[in-house]
Amino acid sequence: MHYRELGTSGIEVSEVGFGAWVVGTDWWGDRSDEDSIEMIHHAIDQGINFFDTGDVYGLGHSEEVVGEALADYRDEVTVATKVGYDFYNNPQAGHGELPKEITGEWVREATEKSLERLDMEYVDLLQLHNANVDEVTPDVLEALDELKEEGLIEATGWALGPSIGWLAEGDMSIEEEFDALQIVWNMFEQEVGNHFLDTIEETGSQTSLIARVPHSSGLLNEQVRPETELGSGDHRGFRPDEWYETGWEKLETLRFLERDGERSMAQASIAWLLGHDATAAVTPTFRTKDDITEWAAASDVPKLSDEEMQRVADLYEDNFGIDRFDGMDALRSSIGGDDIRDAGLDKRVAEGARNEA
Repeated sequence: MHYRELGTSGIEVSEVGFGAWVVGTDWWGDRSDEDSIEMIHHAIDQGINFFDTGDVYGLGHSEEVVGEALADYRDEVTVATKVGYDFYNNPQAGHGELPKEITGEWVREATEKSLERLDMEYVDLLQLHNANVDEVTPDVLEALDELKEEGLIEATGWALGPSIGWLAEGDMSIEEEFDALQIVWNMFEQEVGNHFLDTIEETGSQTSLIARVPHSSGLLNEQVRPETELGSGDHRGFRPDEWYETGWEKLETLRFLERDGERSMAQASIAWLLGHDATAAVTPTFRTKDDITEWAAASDVPKLSDEEMQRVADLYEDNFGIDRFDGMDALRSSIGGDDIRDAGLDKRVAEGARNEA
């Protein structure tokens, strides 16, 4: 396992991190707390030191599980969490988005409650969870500075979802020199990452990128195949049918990245993200210990060559040779869509899903 610095914080994170949204929730499969803790310990054995959770995951339960699992390893790991949703006063309705609460006072209160659940004196990285650009006021920025001065957090980040605004939000996080910006980014969904790579270069910012969903909801690691039937509670079922149908075709154009016995497609998908200098860590969705073993090793597989990186970019530019709608152009932003349109993205609403909600 190799490690990279998070922004200019001095904090080192493993190139492959553990996204703890899979523990303490049932959105990515049922597992006991004991199973979750065993997975976390197995990740540590594979060299993973970066564990990323959020207060809303399992309505606080993910933090409790992570805290218990890492209790004996606190000085050896980097722990991140997120705040910004009011799940204390609002019930969770299926997979729907909870009301957000992002003020200076809320950020402090939520952080203190997270520390209680984690049973930790500080978190290495505190991220604003899906904050809209107009919600991150001087009051919020001041609260983050105060938390850092008091030693309750070491670094700041901004975590963006795929449909809750991204362009103006990510640009602001880079311009404000947040240590980390977490985004959905993979070989099938490059637009967001490409934009922020440009912003980082143009501004000279040292903000690091954290990439999640590197396998594009199961396509690039081949855990979702044409014959796969996703369960009604599987979070990936909310992708439209067209996404999977075109994805299976796109995958075949990327077979050149595989190296028999040296680099699987799942590992190549992570290695591609690590091929960008601004990337600090990639957090795949681990479901089993076997996933952890294989994907953690992606840090040490043969790096993608410049030629391979360029070929992936060319394929994306040509939509992998596919000329039909994939159902995933629906994006919503916090500033009325102008930023999305300016970026050349289509805001059509995708209709239909692979599974009923």
